[in-house]
Amino acid sequence: MLLPRYTATVVRGHRVASGGKEDPRFPGGTLAMQIPHFQKAGLDLSDWHRATVNVSISPLRYEIIRPRVTFRSLRWHPTEPAEDFSFFDCTLNDREALIYYPHPDTKPEHEQPDDVLEVWVREFVPGLSYGDRVELTVSEEQMRFLAV
Repeated sequence: MLLPRYTATVVRGHRVASGGKEDPRFPGGTLAMQIPHFQKAGLDLSDWHRATVNVSISPLRYEIIRPRVTFRSLRWHPTEPAEDFSFFDCTLNDREALIYYPHPDTKPEHEQPDDVLEVWVREFVPGLSYGDRVELTVSEEQMRFLAV
């Protein structure tokens, strides 16, 4: 099935997923800490690149339809509260990826603007810089992009 393509812009994130912020609460980044918990819950991302690419879909917005998978009350950190996470199938520049969606109502900090999605790519994408335009596809059965 041919998926619609959307143009998005790479934007700077909080850098906690990758560990780039070097927050001592999250040694190696939040993704490295979460991967074993996602795997135990049934989603093996152990060989995926340990960083997300934050993209703005402005002037569009997204509507969640039916995630590929959702984990509720996932306790992935010894002191931080449990969170809900959903994942959506997508591609970024034709590379296998997932939209990584920590639910804002359970996420204690590091909120994203309404037009920003965190895209978790299987493999590192060389040469990406803030401001670059990328192509994103998402299954319309899982998430829709709509005009504001």
